[in-house]
Amino acid sequence: MNESLPMVRAEHIVKSFGSNNVLKDISLTVERGQVLCLIGPSGSGKSTLLRCINHLETIDGGRLWVEDELIGYRQKGDKLYELNPNEVAAQRADIGMVFQRFNLFPHMTVLENIIEAPMRVKKIKKKAAVETAMQLLDQVGLAHKAKSYPGHLSGGQQQRVAIARALAMKPKLMLFDEPTSALDPELVNEVLNVMKQLADDGMTMVVVTHEMAFARDVGDHLVFMDRGVVVEEGDPKEIISNPQHERTRSFLARVL
Repeated sequence: MNESLPMVRAEHIVKSFGSNNVLKDISLTVERGQVLCLIGPSGSGKSTLLRCINHLETIDGGRLWVEDELIGYRQKGDKLYELNPNEVAAQRADIGMVFQRFNLFPHMTVLENIIEAPMRVKKIKKKAAVETAMQLLDQVGLAHKAKSYPGHLSGGQQQRVAIARALAMKPKLMLFDEPTSALDPELVNEVLNVMKQLADDGMTMVVVTHEMAFARDVGDHLVFMDRGVVVEEGDPKEIISNPQHERTRSFLARVL
C-alpha cells in the first residue's frame, strides 16, 4: 500500500444506460481520510458514480482506481478486460457501502446480519466475528439490540446496523448512497451522528447526500453534479455559502 496515493482516483469516467449518457467525462480524487460529499439534483449521476467505485455499475470509458488497484478491470496494453466475479468480490470486500434501503436479512438477528460476511467472505472465526460485531454495535449505540430482528427496529436503527455491518469487513473506504433519504426526519440525526464519528476517526468516505448541514460541517470536499458533469467543486463551506456557478446557486436555493 502506497500511503501517498489518493484513496480514489476517477479519470474521465463515462457511463450510459442505453441512449441516456449519465456520466460525461467525470474526473475526481478522494484523498486518504477525506470525506467527499456529492450533491446535486436527482438524475445528475451521483449514485451511478458511487456505484462505479465498487463496480456495481460497469463503466463505458475512463479508469477508476482505489489506492493503486484498477477497479473492475485488468489492463493489457491499451485494452481493459473485466475481472471475473470472484476478483470483483475480492475488491469489494475492502469497500463498504451503505444504501438508501437498509438491505438487512429479515430472517437473521442484528448480530447474525453483522457476522455473516466476515465469516463467509473473510473466513473470520465466529468468536472473533461476534466480538467485533458487539464492539461495532456499541459504537453505533445498538449493543442492546443484538438479538433483535430487523423488523423490530426503527428505520434509523436499521440504517445504523447497516453501517455496523459494512464496518465489520474492516473496509478502507466507505460509500454512502443517500443513507438518510428513506428515514423519517426525526431519525436522520442518529445516522448522521454515526457518520460524523466515522469521519472524526479518519475513515475515508464518499457520501451522496441531500443533507447540506452535514456536507458543510463534516465534508472536507464538496462536488456539485448536474446532468452527468461536475459543475463546481471545492471547500464545502465556501460553495454552500457562496456558489460560483448559476446551476449551483439555483440548486442550493431550492434545498437550503
